[in-house]
Amino acid sequence: MPKAVTVIAFDYGTRRVGAAVGNSLTQSGQPLKTISSTNNETLFQEIDRLLKEWQPDQLVVGRPLHLDGVAHDMTAKATRFGNQLHGRFQMPVAWVDERYTSAVLKGNAEIHDNLDAHSAVLILEQYFAEQSVKSFSK
Repeated sequence: MPKAVTVIAFDYGTRRVGAAVGNSLTQSGQPLKTISSTNNETLFQEIDRLLKEWQPDQLVVGRPLHLDGVAHDMTAKATRFGNQLHGRFQMPVAWVDERYTSAVLKGNAEIHDNLDAHSAVLILEQYFAEQSVKSFSK
């Protein structure tokens, strides 16, 4: 039986970062928290706590793009965030196209307060779906 790979996904924003966790066996995620942070040091301290608690094997960051696939300001910021995660924590970081995640969730009033963490779940589940396609196409 394959080993379960634990993954933490992040939905990066300049004011809030959503985090979700899941594993490769269930291929589903659960929202962890939305980190509201005014500075990078506090943000990375919170992330460090999550990494120590969950001991993930892989990190995933949503990469925002315009609907036509063109990069914009937040694309560069999310990329920088992912590169900082890799540099600070020496962990592999994968990227997932997150064009539709927040739009899918915005109409759901039940998750409004934790929208960013729920967006991270969608990013995580997209990552698992992409990994499944890759493993089937080998």
